[in-house]
Amino acid sequence: QVQLVESGGGLVPPGGSLNLSCSVSGFTLDYYAIGWFRQAPGKEREGVSCISSTEGTTYYGDSVKGRFTVSRDNAQNTMYLQMDNLNPEETGVYYCVSHGLTRCGKSWYRDDYRYWGQGTQVTVSS
Repeated sequence: QVQLVESGGGLVPPGGSLNLSCSVSGFTLDYYAIGWFRQAPGKEREGVSCISSTEGTTYYGDSVKGRFTVSRDNAQNTMYLQMDNLNPEETGVYYCVSHGLTRCGKSWYRDDYRYWGQGTQVTVSS
Protein backbone atom coordinates (compact mmCIF):
# COMPACT_ATOMS: atom_id res chain seq x y z
CA GLN A 1 0.00 0.00 0.00
CA VAL A 2 1.41 3.35 -1.07
CA GLN A 3 1.61 6.00 1.64
CA LEU A 4 2.86 9.56 1.40
CA VAL A 5 3.35 11.33 4.72
CA GLU A 6 4.13 15.04 4.86
CA SER A 7 5.76 16.86 7.75
CA GLY A 8 7.47 20.15 8.48
CA GLY A 9 4.56 22.55 8.22
CA GLY A 10 3.93 25.27 10.78
CA LEU A 11 3.66 28.98 11.43
CA VAL A 12 6.24 31.25 9.83
CA PRO A 13 6.39 35.07 9.49
CA PRO A 14 6.30 36.72 6.05
CA GLY A 15 9.70 36.42 4.44
CA GLY A 16 10.49 33.33 6.44
CA SER A 17 11.41 29.80 5.38
CA LEU A 18 10.19 26.27 5.90
CA ASN A 19 11.44 22.89 4.77
CA LEU A 20 8.73 20.30 4.13
CA SER A 21 9.38 16.56 3.98
CA CYS A 22 7.45 13.74 2.33
CA SER A 23 8.20 10.24 3.52
CA VAL A 24 7.22 7.52 1.04
CA SER A 25 6.32 3.90 1.72
CA GLY A 26 4.86 1.21 -0.49
CA PHE A 27 7.11 1.93 -3.46
CA THR A 28 10.78 2.66 -4.07
CA LEU A 29 11.22 6.35 -4.69
CA ASP A 30 14.13 5.77 -7.09
CA TYR A 31 11.77 4.84 -9.90
CA TYR A 32 9.00 7.41 -9.58
CA ALA A 33 8.33 11.07 -10.05
CA ILE A 34 6.92 12.88 -7.07
CA GLY A 35 5.66 16.36 -6.41
CA TRP A 36 3.93 18.98 -4.27
CA PHE A 37 0.51 20.61 -4.47
CA ARG A 38 -1.05 23.17 -2.20
CA GLN A 39 -4.54 24.45 -1.47
CA ALA A 40 -5.24 27.83 0.04
CA PRO A 41 -8.52 28.45 1.89
CA GLY A 42 -11.35 28.91 -0.60
CA LYS A 43 -9.12 28.24 -3.62
CA GLU A 44 -8.45 25.34 -5.96
CA ARG A 45 -5.47 23.08 -5.58
CA GLU A 46 -2.33 24.39 -7.24
CA GLY A 47 0.71 22.54 -8.53
CA VAL A 48 3.83 23.72 -6.73
CA SER A 49 6.63 21.47 -7.94
CA CYS A 50 7.54 18.08 -9.34
CA ILE A 51 10.78 16.09 -9.61
CA SER A 52 11.27 13.20 -12.01
CA SER A 53 12.99 9.96 -11.07
CA THR A 54 16.21 9.01 -12.87
CA GLU A 55 17.29 12.34 -14.39
CA GLY A 56 15.89 14.40 -11.52
CA THR A 57 14.33 17.02 -13.79
CA THR A 58 12.48 19.61 -11.74
CA TYR A 59 9.39 21.68 -12.46
CA TYR A 60 7.98 24.66 -10.57
CA GLY A 61 4.87 26.75 -10.66
CA ASP A 62 5.51 30.30 -11.88
CA SER A 63 4.67 31.82 -8.50
CA VAL A 64 7.36 29.86 -6.66
CA LYS A 65 10.22 29.83 -9.14
CA GLY A 66 13.42 31.14 -7.60
CA ARG A 67 12.13 30.75 -4.04
CA PHE A 68 11.26 27.04 -3.69
CA THR A 69 13.60 24.11 -4.23
CA VAL A 70 12.47 20.50 -4.53
CA SER A 71 14.88 17.65 -3.86
CA ARG A 72 14.84 13.95 -3.14
CA ASP A 73 16.88 11.47 -1.09
CA ASN A 74 16.21 8.10 -2.65
CA ALA A 75 18.18 6.29 0.04
CA GLN A 76 15.77 7.68 2.64
CA ASN A 77 12.71 7.37 0.35
CA THR A 78 12.02 11.01 1.13
CA MET A 79 11.33 14.17 -0.84
CA TYR A 80 11.84 17.72 0.40
CA LEU A 81 10.56 21.18 -0.43
CA GLN A 82 12.65 24.12 0.74
CA MET A 83 10.46 27.22 0.76
CA ASP A 84 12.07 30.64 1.12
CA ASN A 85 10.70 34.17 1.24
CA LEU A 86 7.18 32.98 1.98
CA ASN A 87 4.24 35.36 1.77
CA PRO A 88 0.81 35.24 3.46
CA GLU A 89 -0.95 34.23 0.21
CA GLU A 90 0.94 30.95 0.38
CA THR A 91 -0.88 29.88 3.51
CA GLY A 92 -2.62 26.56 2.99
CA VAL A 93 -2.32 22.81 3.09
CA TYR A 94 0.64 21.34 1.22
CA TYR A 95 0.30 17.85 -0.24
CA CYS A 96 2.80 15.30 -1.46
CA VAL A 97 1.65 13.60 -4.68
CA SER A 98 2.68 10.91 -7.13
CA HIS A 99 1.27 9.40 -10.31
CA GLY A 100 3.31 6.25 -9.90
CA LEU A 101 5.13 7.17 -13.13
CA THR A 102 8.80 7.83 -13.76
CA ARG A 103 8.50 11.34 -15.16
CA CYS A 104 6.54 14.40 -14.16
CA GLY A 105 5.46 15.22 -17.70
CA LYS A 106 4.45 18.55 -19.19
CA SER A 107 1.07 18.35 -17.43
CA TRP A 108 2.58 17.83 -14.00
CA TYR A 109 0.56 20.77 -12.63
CA ARG A 110 -2.81 19.06 -13.18
CA ASP A 111 -4.31 17.66 -9.97
CA ASP A 112 -5.10 14.21 -11.34
CA TYR A 113 -2.45 12.39 -9.32
CA ARG A 114 -3.17 8.85 -8.16
CA TYR A 115 -1.53 9.13 -4.74
CA TRP A 116 -1.94 11.96 -2.23
CA GLY A 117 -0.65 12.47 1.28
CA GLN A 118 -2.84 13.80 4.08
CA GLY A 119 -1.24 17.24 3.86
CA THR A 120 0.63 19.54 6.20
CA GLN A 121 -0.55 23.02 7.18
CA VAL A 122 1.62 26.00 6.35
CA THR A 123 0.62 29.35 7.82
CA VAL A 124 2.46 32.52 6.85
CA SER A 125 1.52 35.27 9.25
CA SER A 126 3.02 37.88 11.52
